[in-house]
Amino acid sequence: MGIRAAVTDLSHLAQSGACFAVRVTPNARRAGVEEGEGGIRISVTEPPEAGKATEAARAALAKSLGVAKTRLALLRGVTSRDKLFRLD
Repeated sequence: MGIRAAVTDLSHLAQSGACFAVRVTPNARRAGVEEGEGGIRISVTEPPEAGKATEAARAALAKSLGVAKTRLALLRGVTSRDKLFRLD
């Protein structure tokens, strides 16, 4: 049995130049992407060390947007839970 991530389809938001403010929760029990009133919340199982959680969040956001993760640029929040990504 593998762990499955709960991924919300955000493909309707995938427009070039769009910015996404996300709140990342590292060391989560289950990975997932949720869109709510407070914005986009991403839970990752990776620890917040050496950028592992940030890269996992970038990959999860890219998957839910339906784009390549290389198209997402981190603008703000390298070491913070609150991050700002831009879709190029």
